[in-house]
Amino acid sequence: MVEIQPIRVELEVEEDGRHLACVPDLPGVMAYGSTEEEAIRKVKAIALQVLADMIESGEEVPSPLKALFAA
Repeated sequence: MVEIQPIRVELEVEEDGRHLACVPDLPGVMAYGSTEEEAIRKVKAIALQVLADMIESGEEVPSPLKALFAA
């Protein structure tokens, strides 16, 4: 498994026991999982897709995440 450290993930546990992971530097990027690990894996995959779309369309990548793309 690849570790993607610059992506900061916040976790919450819902009343029904599901885990919610979100990426504060990318508003709206969130994912549910039955475990912490599943939620983190899903939200990082979504975050990478959002970042790829931002780069492709010429949008500015949020400063905290620019380290992902440093040469």
